[in-house]
Amino acid sequence: MSETTNDELAAATEVILQLRWSDQDALGHVNNARIVTLMEEARIRWTREDGTTGRFEFGTVVASIQIDYLRPLYYQPEMLIRMGISRLGNKSFTVRGIGYQDGQPVFDSTTVMVPLAADGISSRPLNELERSWLGKSLIPARS
Repeated sequence: MSETTNDELAAATEVILQLRWSDQDALGHVNNARIVTLMEEARIRWTREDGTTGRFEFGTVVASIQIDYLRPLYYQPEMLIRMGISRLGNKSFTVRGIGYQDGQPVFDSTTVMVPLAADGISSRPLNELERSWLGKSLIPARS
């Protein structure tokens, strides 16, 4: 996997998350399952940060998650996740999230998200407001 430079991540949103004592395992590492929860928290904060209406009115669901763990994430007060869009489709989009600790990447993830229709079950195409907003956060895909 190649290193993504800070210049390539210029459109990414940075989210600082507080780690909880309960996130760690017996070795002082943040448990791998907790990383999925941290990614979720960052995604929710990012998509709802400005309170703009007209985006994902009926929510989104996760269709797929892939995580490459690059090194242990140790329990500390906080960590950073840089998030952006690595693929923008008609009825889905892919969020790339890179977790950092002490300036070093600790995981690199992709999450395919699908917007829900009014019935709360069916998928639907992204609307123009969503496409425009997501398009402002385009970053390179994982290699």
